[in-house]
Amino acid sequence: MIETKFVEVISSEQPLVVPSPSESGGGQKMHRCPTCQFGIWSNYGDDGDIVRWVRVGTLDDPSKAPPNVHIFTSTKQPWVKLDDNLPIKEESYRREEVWSKASLERREEYVKDLPS
Repeated sequence: MIETKFVEVISSEQPLVVPSPSESGGGQKMHRCPTCQFGIWSNYGDDGDIVRWVRVGTLDDPSKAPPNVHIFTSTKQPWVKLDDNLPIKEESYRREEVWSKASLERREEYVKDLPS
């Protein structure tokens, strides 16, 4: 999850935007590669277009963004092994329970720009 202003599309083709449902009911806009349809990032209803939930595998160096929580594990395959050192949630989570103080403060900065 990162502020949109820090995300740069380096392809000459812009991602294809596909409106989709989400668990929250607020919906999401999935941005996909126009060639292969792979999901690149999503924008969720409650964060508008200020934050992008970027798929780590699309980064130049995915190793710089390790997970800090396992979510929606109720639907994981039995052969998927999770890191027991991270919080494990069957569905989503409350950010106050997982995010660092610095991350929560950073979010407070960008939500000021969200429409009321």
